[in-house]
Amino acid sequence: MKLSDVALHANVSVVTVSRALRQPELVSQDTRDKVAAAVQSLGYVPNPAAQALASARSRLIGVVIPSLTNQIFAELLRGVMDGVEGTTYTPQFVNTRYKLSREEDLLRVLATQRPAGMIVAGIDQSPDARRLLEQMDCPVVQVMETGPDPVDMMIGCDQQDAGRAAVRHLIEQGYRRIGFLGARMDPRAQRRLAGYNDIMSAHGLSDDALVVTTPHPSAYSVGSQLMADLLASAPDADAVFCNNDDVALGVLFECQRRGLRVPEQMGIVGFNDLDVVSCSVPTITSVRTHRYETGLQAVNMIINQLHGTPPQKRIIDAGYDLIVRNSTLRQPKGGTM
Repeated sequence: MKLSDVALHANVSVVTVSRALRQPELVSQDTRDKVAAAVQSLGYVPNPAAQALASARSRLIGVVIPSLTNQIFAELLRGVMDGVEGTTYTPQFVNTRYKLSREEDLLRVLATQRPAGMIVAGIDQSPDARRLLEQMDCPVVQVMETGPDPVDMMIGCDQQDAGRAAVRHLIEQGYRRIGFLGARMDPRAQRRLAGYNDIMSAHGLSDDALVVTTPHPSAYSVGSQLMADLLASAPDADAVFCNNDDVALGVLFECQRRGLRVPEQMGIVGFNDLDVVSCSVPTITSVRTHRYETGLQAVNMIINQLHGTPPQKRIIDAGYDLIVRNSTLRQPKGGTM
């Protein structure tokens, strides 16, 4: 009889069963009752020797991210590094390169190291990856966004709502033919696009010709090409919401090449609020997400739980800020909708 048999019978994860048996204060009374009923029904008897072996954890905190070169993840990692400073824990970073199968393989490797905790970018793990995280029997924090069903804990922002805020701002500034330009289109970008669609549909402005995406990674040159493609399909476009700041800068360069005045003839909103968009001419409006603070708090959540202080909330909305700059500041024509 294994712990996984109890988990299956109680319809909870293996990590939940382990906590209910070893740290019952970390789970609800209802869950404790379900686990206790499953233990009694199955006649499960914990193996003390196996428990002692299983409790021998490393001091590693695994950090799973899709890119080591993307600046937004560099800021997340800086928060993680500052979070472990002065503690006995050491982060181990792994790069999935946006591949679900690679994420599964890396999680299997990390599982053999008995990590003290796990930080994982995103909420769209495959069923196998999620199962691996649940079976690690350690605190797990999914970061960068929020959703309804955390593996354990979660901290980030509502990507779809952030997309809504960006498009709503453009409409308030008088733009109507608003395009969406996206590169790579990972799950977070897909949710930003969903936010764009929400607002465009609500205002009767939807048009498939205004949405241009590519599976290629983000780059300034990609943003320029996406802008050229948008103007070919919708020459009357008067604004764009870009899924990140690299694309937004490429759009700005393409507008300058074509003699399109920003913001008078073309409004531009980016995403992530990298430092460079505050230095461009004109400066670019962008959605700021709190990557450093997210990494720092994720580490604190893990360490606090390891020390017997679980968070009051397992899903934390870190929020976002729309930083309005010159690329969208024009007087509305004919009022706002």
